[in-house]
Amino acid sequence: MIRHWTDIPDSVLKLLRQGTVIPAHPLALGIDAELDMQRQRALTRYYLDAGSGGLAVGVHTTQFEIRERGLYAPVLSACAEAAEAWTDRPLVRIAGLIGQTEQAVHEAQTARSLGYHAGLLSLAAFRDASLDEMIEHCRAVAEQIPLFGFYLQPAVGGVPLPFDFWRRFAEIENVIGIKMAPFDRYETLNVLRGVAAARAEDRITLYTGNDDHIVADLVTPFTIVRDDAAITMPIRGGLLGHWSVWTKTAVDLHARCRAAQDSGTIPGELLALDAEVTDCNAALFDVANGFKGAIAGCHEVLRRQGLLTHTRCLSPHEALSPGQADEITRVAREHSHLTDDSFVAENLEHWLS
Repeated sequence: MIRHWTDIPDSVLKLLRQGTVIPAHPLALGIDAELDMQRQRALTRYYLDAGSGGLAVGVHTTQFEIRERGLYAPVLSACAEAAEAWTDRPLVRIAGLIGQTEQAVHEAQTARSLGYHAGLLSLAAFRDASLDEMIEHCRAVAEQIPLFGFYLQPAVGGVPLPFDFWRRFAEIENVIGIKMAPFDRYETLNVLRGVAAARAEDRITLYTGNDDHIVADLVTPFTIVRDDAAITMPIRGGLLGHWSVWTKTAVDLHARCRAAQDSGTIPGELLALDAEVTDCNAALFDVANGFKGAIAGCHEVLRRQGLLTHTRCLSPHEALSPGQADEITRVAREHSHLTDDSFVAENLEHWLS
């Protein structure tokens, strides 16, 4: 079991650090809100065959309410077992961790026992805590499992986290990555500055969670000045709810972004794709209604493809908003090159077998 980042297999650590596509794994429910094991496995198989380099389970897209229903361990176990049975290539397995310290530590121990490599740590439960209290919490959880920091946007429950937090968080030796998802360019830069100030850029790999600017994050050569010298800190991959759908084209897009980043030449058509992907995300995440239908929007795409049977979520407040389905239809039509419907159709029966 993995307790420290040095315990992670070299092949997995290499994949994580070079950057990869990590979809935030949705929850597949039956009509009576029970876990649909067949379709939960099918989703995992889809992501792996699409070329994803990892899975993030128990995160926002999986629905935080799985804890209240006693589904946290069963869902993490189902996805891990499905992945292990489907492929023998290296995969980065990340588990979502939430709650106060006792709960987060317990979840970290559960994830570790199920073969997960790192925990994506949400601080939503520390909204009224001091900076010292948050760092103490992070250190306690990091004693159990390597950590991915998580800057979740406030619109869906995240807590504003200043530069000083990220500097001190990056100093924790068992932190190996950060998912930046504040949906705010200023705050994204604060994370980068914090990592640089902690001199942790070689240990911590940066992943975008900014579903509103995926391509821009992946191609921008972020430059941070430290000790009067400029250092470049690229964002290597993505851990994204957006990538829970149309994943095959997301893998292709990530490869194009990485190639452009490595070459130092960013084609204009790639920059144009940033706006197109953002337009798709506005429909998927229900931006017009304050992100109320963010999870259900992803479910709707998967339902249309046949991977899910409905869009129902554990919370009655998580549902498609009026007009959201029409917006999804629009972006799928206008940006059809960003969808992977034919790929899913060709393989769906195999994944459901």
